[in-house]
Amino acid sequence: MNLFSTAFFGLSSAITWGIGDFFGGLASRSTPTRMVVLLSQLVGVLGLVALAWLFQDRGLSTADIAWSALAGVSGMVGLFALYHAMAIGQMGIASPIASVLSTLIPVLFGALTQGFPGWLKLMGFALTLVAIFFVTRSSDKATAAPVGFWLAVVSGLGFSGFFIAISYVEGGTFSRLVVARSASVIVLTTLSLFTRQLRAPSAKATPTIALCGLMDAGGNALFVLAEQAGRLDVATALSSLYPASTLLLAIFFLKERMNRWQAIGVALVLVAIPMIAA
Repeated sequence: MNLFSTAFFGLSSAITWGIGDFFGGLASRSTPTRMVVLLSQLVGVLGLVALAWLFQDRGLSTADIAWSALAGVSGMVGLFALYHAMAIGQMGIASPIASVLSTLIPVLFGALTQGFPGWLKLMGFALTLVAIFFVTRSSDKATAAPVGFWLAVVSGLGFSGFFIAISYVEGGTFSRLVVARSASVIVLTTLSLFTRQLRAPSAKATPTIALCGLMDAGGNALFVLAEQAGRLDVATALSSLYPASTLLLAIFFLKERMNRWQAIGVALVLVAIPMIAA
């Protein structure tokens, strides 16, 4: 196991995903969420096909295709729920809530299937969850669940399914993601045609959606590289730190404020990273 590679790819995935989620949530404020997800997935497919061709990615077995397709559909559900939650609520809150479940479930799954990760990493995982909890605090006092809370929960479950399903694929690094994205595009296109809700985005939103698609596809590729280099639980915990970059972008561009609890959460994230990667 190459811990440095796992840490590098995992953290790179978190940064890339965080940027993609910010722009996905931003685009969903002016364009129907279904169209944002569909068009961003189409852009991602093109980028992943180019990577698969460039690196001459090996083929997939029938089982690999099935797991990849399942991962794609599950990830699509996660993206749709997350973008909609960020469109109707606060980005710096919805993203960390989704990350709690998308971290916890694969970490527990990895511990059950790959053995005990070690006390230091376990402490790092726990600290990550504590950090995410602090980041989700919308005020200095306990309040009711923030707007979009349950959508964020559904998003976390969807992302957990993606993490676990994609780890069962034994074939190509990028071709598995091509299949995953293609499956999500087929499902979304079918639903949109059936409900007659296909609508072109505005010219202003198109670049944002394209950037969202490229960043999300890049985050997926980096996560797969992290998972291949090491353990699923380590790769997932590091990749799921994406709310930190989403929060910082929301603060800078949308002037969302970080309260003291969220600041503590970001600081704890920085402490947890070397513990998990040690």
